Amino acid sequence: MLGGHSRTDRRVLFVGDSLVAGVGDPTGRGWVGRVVAASFGLGLPLTAYNLGVRGETSQEVAARWRIEAIPRLAPGTARRVVFSFGANDTTVENGRLRVESERSCAALSKILQEAAVVGLPVLMVGPAPVDDPEQNERIRSLSGAFADVCRGAGAAFVSVVEPLLASQVWMHEVAAGDGAHPATDGYEILAGCVVAAGWVDWLRGA
Repeated sequence: MLGGHSRTDRRVLFVGDSLVAGVGDPTGRGWVGRVVAASFGLGLPLTAYNLGVRGETSQEVAARWRIEAIPRLAPGTARRVVFSFGANDTTVENGRLRVESERSCAALSKILQEAAVVGLPVLMVGPAPVDDPEQNERIRSLSGAFADVCRGAGAAFVSVVEPLLASQVWMHEVAAGDGAHPATDGYEILAGCVVAAGWVDWLRGA
């Protein structure tokens, strides 16, 4: 392995919405880039593939992820996938939710089943709060439902909605931005939530 201190070819896909893509972060790293950097710092180098698409719902992620994953997951590698989505589902457009909770959960369940078939360990990072108290209640509810789906499928789940709602930095940056995306410090906090929730153990796991 060129330039590495581990012979493990560890590949991690990060699939989801605009927060995965790091929208709003002037450093261009987002939470994914920070988690990857932390992994290297902990002696767990990896190849990261950022497959975040702004504005996508759970159903849109479910429809595309396998097609994008296949060419990035060579046989014989340590392969894993992180998903993060849901806030877009809770957005109201033309008087109705973009995706009802039951359909969101069905999309996640489909994703987890498909990942299990190809032997891909999954970590699901729940949806993050926005600058809208009513929508945040829907996000909180959806996050809980996602946690139940992951528990039933034996997939790892990280809830971030409560710690981010309690974070003055996250909520301030989201409000100061476009109402949905933080800036540098907010992404730092989100990355910290993911790493603190057992990232290393999940990454090292069989």
